[in-house]
Amino acid sequence: MTSNGVLGSSVPRKEDRRLLTGRGRYVSDLVVPGMLHAAFVRSPYAHAMVTGVDVSAALAIPGVVAVVAGDDPSFVGVRITARSELPGYVETSQPLLAWPKVRFAGEAVAVVVAADRTIAADAAELVEVAYEPLPVVVDAVAAIDNAAIDNGGRAVVHDAAPDNVYLRRRFEAGDPDGALAASHLVVERAYRTNRHAGVPIEGRAVVASWDDSDRALTLWSGTQIPHLARHALAVLLGMGEHRIRVVAPDVGGGFGVKASLYPEEVALCLLARRLRRPVKWVEQRSEHMVAAHHARDHAYRVTAGFEADGRLTALVADAVCNAGAYSVYPWTAGLEPLMAGGLLPGPYRVEHYRCDVTGVATNTAPAGPYRGVARPATVYVMDRLLDTAAARLGLDPVEIRRVNLITADEIPYRAATRLVHDSRTYVPCLDAVLERLDYQGFRAEQAAARAEGRLLGVGLSVYNELTGLGRGASAGPRMSFRTGHEVVTVRLDPLGGVTVLTGASSQGQGIETTFAQIAADTLGVGYDDVEVRLGDTAAGGFGFGAFSSRQGVIGGGAVLRATEAVREKVLRIAAHLLEAAPSDLTIEGGEVRAVDAPSRSVTVATVARVAYLESQRLPDGEEPGLEATRSYDPMRGTFAAGAQAAVVEVDPETGAVALRRFVCVEDAGRVYHPVIVEGQMAGAVAQGIAGALFEHHVYDDDGQLQTSTLADYLMPSAAEFCPLELDHLEDPADNATGARGVGEGGTLGAAAALANAVSDALGVDVDELPLSPAVVFRALQRRAAQVTAASTAPRPPT
Repeated sequence: MTSNGVLGSSVPRKEDRRLLTGRGRYVSDLVVPGMLHAAFVRSPYAHAMVTGVDVSAALAIPGVVAVVAGDDPSFVGVRITARSELPGYVETSQPLLAWPKVRFAGEAVAVVVAADRTIAADAAELVEVAYEPLPVVVDAVAAIDNAAIDNGGRAVVHDAAPDNVYLRRRFEAGDPDGALAASHLVVERAYRTNRHAGVPIEGRAVVASWDDSDRALTLWSGTQIPHLARHALAVLLGMGEHRIRVVAPDVGGGFGVKASLYPEEVALCLLARRLRRPVKWVEQRSEHMVAAHHARDHAYRVTAGFEADGRLTALVADAVCNAGAYSVYPWTAGLEPLMAGGLLPGPYRVEHYRCDVTGVATNTAPAGPYRGVARPATVYVMDRLLDTAAARLGLDPVEIRRVNLITADEIPYRAATRLVHDSRTYVPCLDAVLERLDYQGFRAEQAAARAEGRLLGVGLSVYNELTGLGRGASAGPRMSFRTGHEVVTVRLDPLGGVTVLTGASSQGQGIETTFAQIAADTLGVGYDDVEVRLGDTAAGGFGFGAFSSRQGVIGGGAVLRATEAVREKVLRIAAHLLEAAPSDLTIEGGEVRAVDAPSRSVTVATVARVAYLESQRLPDGEEPGLEATRSYDPMRGTFAAGAQAAVVEVDPETGAVALRRFVCVEDAGRVYHPVIVEGQMAGAVAQGIAGALFEHHVYDDDGQLQTSTLADYLMPSAAEFCPLELDHLEDPADNATGARGVGEGGTLGAAAALANAVSDALGVDVDELPLSPAVVFRALQRRAAQVTAASTAPRPPT
């Protein structure tokens, strides 16, 4: 890979000029002539039959243009279906507007379209919906218990899944039962992780516009998947894909929440086509809390065997994942359970393995992608398990990790789940964290604090993140397509400017900057001479979207391939002009020079002018123009490594957890832009800490979300954090650019590190999230009971 010094430096971000000066282009800012506004009527019931909808009062309001319910003929037959070829997967579908029944509180049952947003919202309150309540189930374990009776009877969310199971799958390798029987120690634990969500600053927002003359549809949306959304809309609306344009302008955070196709987006497209006018909907925060996708509501039962030196001999697990009321498109209800089963061992060596996973339907908001997808839960399970085993074996938490981590000598390492590890830095990341923390020094400080009655604890986590998944590694849910490649066009214009056209989309990760760095570095032109256009299905090559920490690896690889092709053509034309061989030339600072005679040169702009405007000067057989379109697919993807340490102090009176230090070291492979990488790490770590200590979506037995406002759903401020101590290693991956993904890794270890720190501070296991004062106080009570029991136990005779 050619380098001219741009890549790897923290150049000013191209996005910042507009974003920091209030010139960002968000969907909510969009105004289209003749635009109408939509407001959705949402069910107050978690499970009920819809027996009637009276829209007359709403239609009587001046300014109301239309009111549509789920039984509308043009809506009732349009249902979103997430398909999978996995054996046993139960295919269900989601209506645009619930009919004839609702399956979670907050599901849309009708939509009002009016001249402005206020009129639409007021009219929506006048729509009268008649319901017949049905039994409700919100807990995934209870939902699959044949004996469970919830809220008046057995709750069946979908008739197609009478046992409320979307799918089951077993991951198995070796002889786990035999290995457990031969183990020195067997540990059995149950873990529960907390439901929470991405909650980006910008909620969902949509504008749909129909052009009657061209019979074409344009959808502006904050989606992370413009091309996948366009494809799904074409199928659902019965239109040619070439007649649909999806535009994702600036996105105010996504975190996976915007990586699915939602019913509201499809509904607005139908309304725009019917009314022949643009229709806009901007989600309120209260809507987002109840109707946008949630995640990470998991229950695990784990049995593990260990040798006396701490080596893990076998791992047997059962994971139940709450997939909510619908199987989300396109990821299916298998997204979290399959990720959990496939990646539970993490960076640890496991030969004998069995994991049964279940995706369960409940009367709660659907579960979808959220930064890290299931792995914050699986890392929490593994690292808590190791600390528990270490305590029983009399080992230090560091020691038990060292004997179980996959080492550089074992790479490539084929895991029990058949994934191939390529990261060589699991141990180096741990070592770097311990050095930064001064682990032994902290242990001395901790002993002194305990003598004063203070409860200090330290917790560790080591994790890996499978990033840049190509088509060889993305077959988990066996969807009707394989995510993998990205397509990029790089164009050099007659004045020497460079345009990168990509199907990728941004949700704040800085790819306008990093893609421009790759192009400028490879082509030897100035960084300011490169423009990146993205997020528009009509203005770039095909792309799958922003998820799975893939844009830097796959999109960046496609930019490199396309730019290399343009570079080769520039060199051929310049060689002809300079009467030299292409291999004797180099490009630097916007000039093509002879290596052995730098005074012999021609500017890239001159080459471009010849390619477009003076084609008579081109070499024989060389076509005019300077652009190339290339794709890139890394096939299996690449693992990124990371380690974290948390130091906490627990208030023995209240159970409050104070964060004293947090250290994170990651290996993101080749670093394109150090400041962007550090920003991604900091944001991910902050979200991980927030999910471990504060954020928790709670439903009552009637399926009512008790945390539907930011007064109840705790989003931490900067005051709740300590300074984050971040560092990174740089072991290039074996792919086009050498990069490994970095967008999600920081979220993975926070819950594990914090739970281990709290457990270390108290001397008792804390196996429930979040680590709220109530959860920790219960652990303090268990600690007190253990101390009392120990003090009153009969002493053996001396």
